[in-house]
Amino acid sequence: MGRLGDNHTNPETIRRRRPGEDKTAFLVTYIRLVSGLNRVIGEVLSWLALAMVLVCFTVVVQRYIFHYSVLAFQDLYVWMNGAMFTGVAGFALLRDDHVRVDIFYRPWSIRRKAVADLIGVVIFLVPFMIVVLVYSIPYVQRSWRIFEGSANIGGMPGLFILKTFIPLFATLVLLQGVAWAFRSILVLTGREEALPEALRYKRHADAPEAVL
Repeated sequence: MGRLGDNHTNPETIRRRRPGEDKTAFLVTYIRLVSGLNRVIGEVLSWLALAMVLVCFTVVVQRYIFHYSVLAFQDLYVWMNGAMFTGVAGFALLRDDHVRVDIFYRPWSIRRKAVADLIGVVIFLVPFMIVVLVYSIPYVQRSWRIFEGSANIGGMPGLFILKTFIPLFATLVLLQGVAWAFRSILVLTGREEALPEALRYKRHADAPEAVL
């Protein structure tokens, strides 16, 4: 029993963590969770594009063939458009689908991209999303208090639900922006390999492998 106990408490049998391993695990977990959340929300809300086309087609048929229109339908496809584009903004950031004036960034090395992304997130994205949150929450709260509906007579009820997508947009983009800042930190500390391949920087043929 004594020998077994000695082996159990022997420091050589205890797995030693490398310096920074706990922090790396936290960063990787955060990136995976936030990216997974944005992916699910983005893939679900992207179906609104099909629904929007069908509703718009219905409105056109009603107006030009049957010569009447349901005003609520006209509100509906406009609202779905707003909900979709605000709701999938974090997913677009995850996929790097936002418009980028890509003169210098694309051929840069991975480390240079990580530096640029980290600076962009910290200086521009995070402050702007915080401003959107601070100013949109009272606006949305007022809308919920009166259960605001369409300003058009006979329009859709539930405008307060659509307005809720404004702080949702800011929250999802903020979370994904922080995730990409964490990814940059992993790259700059030489720990990008801890991330799944799908969440790493994409390698382009014309991008040099050299560091800064």
